[in-house]
Amino acid sequence: MVSALVVALRASLVTLVLTGVLYPLAVTGLGQLLFSHEADGSLVTDEHGQVVGSHLMGQGFTQPGYFQPRPSAAGGGYDAAASSGSNLGPTSQKLRDRVRADIERLLQENPDAQGPVPAELVTTSASGLDPHLSPEAVRWQAARVAKARGVAVERVLSVVDTFVEGRTLGVLGEPRVNVLALNLALDRQFGRVPPAGPGGLAPSGARAP
Repeated sequence: MVSALVVALRASLVTLVLTGVLYPLAVTGLGQLLFSHEADGSLVTDEHGQVVGSHLMGQGFTQPGYFQPRPSAAGGGYDAAASSGSNLGPTSQKLRDRVRADIERLLQENPDAQGPVPAELVTTSASGLDPHLSPEAVRWQAARVAKARGVAVERVLSVVDTFVEGRTLGVLGEPRVNVLALNLALDRQFGRVPPAGPGGLAPSGARAP
């Protein structure tokens, strides 16, 4: 029995060292060597080098001079520590009321928008942290953003066009726009929207409402 116990302890120790120490170190090292930006969280910085978010995480924008992302049900909204969807089905009255209220708000905030409100602007993603919108949902908001920034809508749309990402490998997914990257580009080209407060570009760790 003692010899069997010794063998079991040796096997457990070897397994612990291999899978609990060496393997994580090797994967972490390769990640830092080959994909350091992605391994560190794909962090995004502003023109001053301040971290304002991650390319992989959606965050809220409420100021009219910024494009708004999809709504979020993650925690209190856009909470990376509580990624989740609303889990509300199509028969949910709560979901219907929330969507109806969002449609009314969006129509009021975007009086010059063409066509109906895009569905993704009133529906949450499964994670609540989707950083992308379709080009159509972004362009729908362009008139509001241009008016708030005091520039021609064509100038805003030209910036949007440069941030449209194609399908992955040419076949996977749909064309999309990273909302945070686009809003940063607008600030670089046209300047920040005053006042830079809630709903603007927030530093890492600060959640824009």
